Amino acid sequence: MSAYSCGGDDDASSVSDNVTITLSKEKFDVPSSECSLTVDVTCSGREWTAFSDADWVKVQVVGSTSANGHLSLSVTANTTSVERVAHITVRSGLTRKTIEITQGFPLSLSDTELYSSSKGQSFRVAVVSWNNEFTVHVNSNWIQAKRVTDSGTDYVEITTTANESTESRSAVVTVSTANESADITVHQSSIEDQTMYCPDGYHLVWHDEFDDGTVLNANDWTHEVQKSGWVNNELQNYVNRTTPDGEWVTRLNNGKLNIRALKENGKIYSGRVYAKVKSGWTYGYIEASIKLPKGKGTWPAFWMMPVNFRSWPADGEIDIMEEVGYHPNYVSSSLHANAHVHSNGTQVTHEMYCAGAEDEFHTYAILWTHENITTYVDGQLQLSYDNRGLGRDDWPYDDPFYVIFNLAWGGSWGGQQGVDENALPTVMEVDYIRVFQK
Repeated sequence: MSAYSCGGDDDASSVSDNVTITLSKEKFDVPSSECSLTVDVTCSGREWTAFSDADWVKVQVVGSTSANGHLSLSVTANTTSVERVAHITVRSGLTRKTIEITQGFPLSLSDTELYSSSKGQSFRVAVVSWNNEFTVHVNSNWIQAKRVTDSGTDYVEITTTANESTESRSAVVTVSTANESADITVHQSSIEDQTMYCPDGYHLVWHDEFDDGTVLNANDWTHEVQKSGWVNNELQNYVNRTTPDGEWVTRLNNGKLNIRALKENGKIYSGRVYAKVKSGWTYGYIEASIKLPKGKGTWPAFWMMPVNFRSWPADGEIDIMEEVGYHPNYVSSSLHANAHVHSNGTQVTHEMYCAGAEDEFHTYAILWTHENITTYVDGQLQLSYDNRGLGRDDWPYDDPFYVIFNLAWGGSWGGQQGVDENALPTVMEVDYIRVFQK
């Protein structure tokens, strides 16, 4: 209870002592957003005051020693999912008057982002709105939306038409009340999704087929720039797209991402690129098609690191595919965390032979959930590791991770049996990267 002016006994009855209080308004229905209200007060007594029975309504009394004054009421936003009611008591002597404020709850949607296949789908999004009043609007003609009620629950029913284009598309469905609105973003895959493998219950959320232009989309991809020796005693210098003399280390060519390692003026240059480095993904099925480079000294990798990285290996590392050129066509997967790390030989890892990995494209994938991480080579199981419930030291894999492609040269593993610079330049090719989520 918040009192903003002095007065008499709060527990006194409402028996009249010949004082009259008149209020300009005694009842308010307000939306969930914060607002300010004013009530004029006329009082025949010598002094009057007011207080609220709820801490979400603040009361300021103006003119409490005069016959005519007013109340300034400040109502905070309602962030709960239920309607709430406050009472403001205006008092002079034994006389009471009450102002009732009913505040609605905010508009709520069960989903704000949907993913549709290219064939078209229907969805229902549950809507909770104050007084059950809302309207629906769409901003694209390939999507329809309407309000329906089923078993006492209000929904927006959204239907997408087939997308015959090779471009994905997005639209917005806006749900509005008299005082607020909320958007549902609907993403629809291109027709290409009909030829993609997708686990049951998953949908395509992002992909790059590398068939648009000659350089990576800067909205999706980030180049690492580091000098040799930065990690693992590797010999390459990572640069942004081109070397100092203008030779490319990354480019798009014939629908492929090419990452090239080469020697220039006595130095080795290569590329390391990150997909969605600031957001990444938490869980999903992630697949890439890759042709590995040839040559002793190469160390290509398709792997993931945490978006909110603080320290290694505490925050985890997920290696979906690695290979070293001195052991051609043997690909491995590994997981690193405090409880399993290669520095003391406890890392979770598995290696398998993949015939022709350096001569043709093969698929490398991960199926990642809260319960398990499994990696695959051409659909064959490579590594499987369960969340054993032992805490973050053993399972730091519930945070968002971003995808990395890189081609290292030499280093603690790639150069373990020396390097052969006659193999340079050499290229790692990526046909596509696709991310699916439930």
